[in-house]
Amino acid sequence: MMSSIDWRSVFNPELAVDSFPYILSGLGQTLWISLLSMAIGLGIGLILALCRLSHFRVLRIGASAYISFMRGVPILVLLFMLYFGLPVINIQLNALTAAITGFSLNSAAYMAEIIRSSLLSIDRGQEEAAASLGLSRYRTFVGIILPQAIRIAIPPLSNVLLDLVKASSLAAMITVPEIFQKAKIVGGREFDYMTVYFVVAFIYWGICSCIAVIQEILERRFARYL
Repeated sequence: MMSSIDWRSVFNPELAVDSFPYILSGLGQTLWISLLSMAIGLGIGLILALCRLSHFRVLRIGASAYISFMRGVPILVLLFMLYFGLPVINIQLNALTAAITGFSLNSAAYMAEIIRSSLLSIDRGQEEAAASLGLSRYRTFVGIILPQAIRIAIPPLSNVLLDLVKASSLAAMITVPEIFQKAKIVGGREFDYMTVYFVVAFIYWGICSCIAVIQEILERRFARYL
């Protein structure tokens, strides 16, 4: 049975080599979407986390509602709403802007909960000790609490970045010329999707492996704060 399979239809080495440079040309878009969405989402996530920890009920409720909505809506639906839906109200975003906006807004909800749980894991007695030494709340937060919270948050935040890199392939659905979109073009032209999907899989694996290495370096760097 296995001997009857045409293995070149599963993976064609020549096509893989020839198509690799073209598929890899979408790497810039993939990294741009992933890293910029991570940075923007991290900023929004920090604000949401602080709102969730606020003494003001309206801030807590608003942040909780946002997080619940974004965690409950598929990212592809959000991308379609931004790219195909907003023109209905005369707001037109190009494909790349819509992708970055969608991934940023969505990832912020997950990062907010990571940051909130990391902040809550720090012993409150440290704040009292800092106050007794005359440190302001700002200096206490930035110099004592936040560095420890970052070390705790690094592994789950790295997972969010890994998910962003892989989910960036969904941007192909709104015509962003990233890696997966390039692969679809080659597959349609050569009538061999399996080979190019293997190429794409190895590219994503390589990107995620690099992120994992950076995660380990950051963990060791911030370990002194624990």
